[in-house]
Amino acid sequence: MRMPGIVAEKDAEHVLLRRPKHPITIHNVLTHTSGLPFRSALEAPTLDRLPLSVCVGSYAMTPLDFEPDSRYRYSNAGINTAARIVEVVSRVPFEEFLNQRLFESLGMKDTTFWPSQARAARIATSYKPGPGGQGLAATTIDQLRYPLTDRQGRFPVPAGGLFSTAHDVARFYRMLLNGGQLDGRRYLSESAVRQMTSRQTPTGLKESYGFGLAVGGDFFGHGGAYSTHTTADTRRGLVLVWLVQHAGFPGQGGQAQAAFRKAAIDLFAQPAAPAAGK
Repeated sequence: MRMPGIVAEKDAEHVLLRRPKHPITIHNVLTHTSGLPFRSALEAPTLDRLPLSVCVGSYAMTPLDFEPDSRYRYSNAGINTAARIVEVVSRVPFEEFLNQRLFESLGMKDTTFWPSQARAARIATSYKPGPGGQGLAATTIDQLRYPLTDRQGRFPVPAGGLFSTAHDVARFYRMLLNGGQLDGRRYLSESAVRQMTSRQTPTGLKESYGFGLAVGGDFFGHGGAYSTHTTADTRRGLVLVWLVQHAGFPGQGGQAQAAFRKAAIDLFAQPAAPAAGK
């Protein structure tokens, strides 16, 4: 599937609109090389205020920031476009597609776009640096509309608003580490997992990205807006799930994730097998 687009070039006095060298592809939206903006003007102030169909319609009216494949820039608009393609092809709303194909069957019981009142009460408090950068102050997730339980004013979009737990996220990553299957059931083909977890960005770009995941020689994973991070360490066979709710760390707090990673590897990584004697 290919999508048309218009590239905008501008200087202090002029704006030039022209067709890109090739249309946007599904490959582009999954690797953040489409040229689509982070989001459109219609999506402010929160990410979850419009249905996917309306969001994607607004992207079609927004000029591209650059030629497809020429650069990498993380784009919520691109990920939302991929989800809308899922809806159109499957003829199933995106949230129902995820529930049917992944969440329910994979045992991700606490993963949802709309937490119940009981689940909402369990959501970790969000924090930001306190006055003068000292300590912490409670805050809300400014990218989402409250109340988070609202099924009328909030819409499910992959760019933000999916709630989960370490247990559920770990099951998803274990499935990927196991080539698309878990507990004797297959969810994705091995070839699909290979594509997701191997570099798909053009060789001329410094960024190494698969389909929806950052990838490297021995890892794949994804970060979140409020400092969350998930990583599958393919060399050690570990899944690292870092769930925090911070809009910026004060002091030396930014070093916490690296400390967590080191502690987890030290505690759970299996020692290398001794070399065989001759």
